[in-house]
Amino acid sequence: MKNSINIKNRKAKFNYEFLDKYTAGIKLAGTEIKAIREGKANIAESFCEFNNHELFVINMHVEEYSHATHFNHNPKSERKLLLQKRELRKLEKEVTNSGLTIIPLRLFINDRGLAKLQIALAKGKKLYDKRETIKDRESKRRLDRIQKEYK
Repeated sequence: MKNSINIKNRKAKFNYEFLDKYTAGIKLAGTEIKAIREGKANIAESFCEFNNHELFVINMHVEEYSHATHFNHNPKSERKLLLQKRELRKLEKEVTNSGLTIIPLRLFINDRGLAKLQIALAKGKKLYDKRETIKDRESKRRLDRIQKEYK
């Protein structure tokens, strides 16, 4: 089965500095997975939060499935993330003690046809860090242009 579902959070790399990355499963309803397989999901404004020692993704928008009946899902509901207990304990400790945040980076379908969410333990960038990122990106572009002229 050839799948090309790879929904990214493009702003995450600009706004956050990643410390650790994890791949988590998602607990979904039947119409949610069908909508994700059509590519109708958005994780740009989403974040992860702990509730009773369980990790949930908040604000992940999955559009309603077009061929569903009145049993369709809620597009902005909280969705439980599935990780191992030791990973959950480590993440919860880091979030509560250090003030770090958990950000979804990528939503994809794996080889077995299951929806997975790549999440990262992240620290928010300050304004001067963002300016530094822009400056580095522009200098890299300039160097690439100069190298292209001399080839």
